[in-house]
Amino acid sequence: MTNITPLNEPDISEAPELLAQEAEEVGAPRRSSLRLLLPTMTPWLAVGIGLVVLIIAFAVVGPWVVSDPTVIRDMGLTAPSSEHLLGTTQTGQDVLAQLAFATRGSLQIGILVGVLATALSVGFGIYGAYAGGVADEAFSLLSNVFLVIPGLPLVIVIAAFVPREARGWWTIAVVLAITSWAGSARVLRAQTLSVRGRDYVAASRVSGEPAWRVIAVEILPNLLPVIASQFVFAVIAAILSEAGLSFIGLGAANSWTLGTMLFYAQNGFALSLGAWWWFVPPGLMIALFGMGLSLINFSIDEVINPKLKNVRLHRRRARKIRRLEEAARA
Repeated sequence: MTNITPLNEPDISEAPELLAQEAEEVGAPRRSSLRLLLPTMTPWLAVGIGLVVLIIAFAVVGPWVVSDPTVIRDMGLTAPSSEHLLGTTQTGQDVLAQLAFATRGSLQIGILVGVLATALSVGFGIYGAYAGGVADEAFSLLSNVFLVIPGLPLVIVIAAFVPREARGWWTIAVVLAITSWAGSARVLRAQTLSVRGRDYVAASRVSGEPAWRVIAVEILPNLLPVIASQFVFAVIAAILSEAGLSFIGLGAANSWTLGTMLFYAQNGFALSLGAWWWFVPPGLMIALFGMGLSLINFSIDEVINPKLKNVRLHRRRARKIRRLEEAARA
């Protein structure tokens, strides 16, 4: 005879709402729909947020506290001391002052690229998939063209054709945004095609709601975790790409970034001279900021991937049941 007794533990493929309801039955508070869109606070997420907040605070406050990074002093290459906490360059410029201004410049480029690339991917991916027909085919063709073109060589070619005097940080940001939106647009298109066929979206379309309202109210909220993840990834990629461009001399002119610090350190033979205080701080800043954003991105993936979310809900429910059983035995 077939065993039709229900399992004590539901499968991890079950909906998060069902697991939340079962958690409520064992005494755990039911989380709101908005709370379900947010990642669960974990030690890794706390570390990531802490790193990002500290680096952003340093970028915002640092330039107001340190001295002018362009001031040349008659002291040459000196190691860190009480007077200059991160030492000086070959021309006597303070490395800490350069690091503060460079961190602000890199964050400006990264955030601007993240906003522009995310806006382009949302426009081409979500609207194209919702509209369908010729618009979807045209947007898919355009994104496919940008996907097959090698990104870094295209960025190098575009940056090389821009005159140096016109190559500000915003120009580099626009170039990076143009070459980094296609992958995210493909992901959002696939997610939109899945959401577009749901009943509540069809009901909104049948009731005569305009397209912009259906996208903004019915589709976009379901894609917020994916969009947030794509934005974080775009910021990381932009900072790394800008550092690469600046290292080969195609970065922003007359602007301090972490990439230009590495460029000047390489031209000044900092590695050969053993001046670690010149090239380690900008490289470490890039690594720490990238690690912080990556930890946040991994936590957002818990919201995007239902299985990860359900497994965490299962663990919470199991811990709650164990505590209740231990209390009952006591």
